[in-house]
Amino acid sequence: MTSKVAIIKFDENAEARSLKEALRLIGGIDDLNTSKRTVVVKVGVFSHKTENHTSVNVVDAIVNSFDKAPEIFLVESDNYQGKGLERLQVWKQLFTNRVMPFSLSDDANVMEVRLAGQEMKLSHILFKPNIFLDTHILRSFERGSILKNLFGCIPTSKKVKFHKMEIFCPLLADIFEAIGGIDLAVMDGTYFWSGAGNFPVRMNSHSG
Repeated sequence: MTSKVAIIKFDENAEARSLKEALRLIGGIDDLNTSKRTVVVKVGVFSHKTENHTSVNVVDAIVNSFDKAPEIFLVESDNYQGKGLERLQVWKQLFTNRVMPFSLSDDANVMEVRLAGQEMKLSHILFKPNIFLDTHILRSFERGSILKNLFGCIPTSKKVKFHKMEIFCPLLADIFEAIGGIDLAVMDGTYFWSGAGNFPVRMNSHSG
């Protein structure tokens, strides 16, 4: 199956309209936006103290696009910058009875998988039939942003041991395959993170 890609300029303070246009260009999400399937949004937030993450407005636009979903979980795992739930507070103004934060590191209901030749456990919430959505900002990392964001699916906070390239690349590919792929990816061009320190550069305009 060939992926469909749309690149548009986001209007400042009109992210919902811009995302709606992007979704139209890829043929819509009627097959994903359904009352029968939960939506899981893997946000990427290395640190809640910086702005190297998808903006609140863009995540809000994503949430509103899935208006039929019974539940929407914003998910993240622990890392050395803090607990997943703590870092998810970036988007706390969006939390409701339907839109909820979820820690991938605290889930006791897990599935055993084999990733990069090692036996690991991933949160049950990542797997089908749930819709899996991946969102992050632009990064200079050579493996990209969207696939790199899958690294945060690993529940352990001690992830540095997986950063060796002979492990890291197969690990991302195995996570992608294990969870059944990414149903929808949204790249937020609000910021560009060069990786040199934790200080992203704000772009002149949005793109997605």
